[in-house]
Amino acid sequence: MPFDPSRLKYDAQGLIPAIAQDAAGGEVLMMAWMNAEAVARTLKTGRVTYWSRSRADFWVKGETSGHVQELVELRVDCDSDCLLVLVNQTGPACHTNRRSCFYTAVQDGEEVEIMAPMS
Repeated sequence: MPFDPSRLKYDAQGLIPAIAQDAAGGEVLMMAWMNAEAVARTLKTGRVTYWSRSRADFWVKGETSGHVQELVELRVDCDSDCLLVLVNQTGPACHTNRRSCFYTAVQDGEEVEIMAPMS
């Protein structure tokens, strides 16, 4: 049966959270938003496409930076209101030049940077 992105449960702004995870190592890389068209474009092109809330436009990961996310598999959670995007990541996933956007940990009540920018 063909997958229909319109069957997903989007929020009031027509968006669904999408968690990008490294397909090989399992590392969580980032979280961003998709709308139905971004999901469809991702599936059609194999290049992960998000919806930028700040720019109100599509954002193909790596289009300007070269830090491409190649789609390996798209997974839908049990409630159809969140996506897991398994990717092959080229370069850093975070705009801060880190492998992952999750580079800050809370340890003993303190914020600790646990990942340096990539060189």
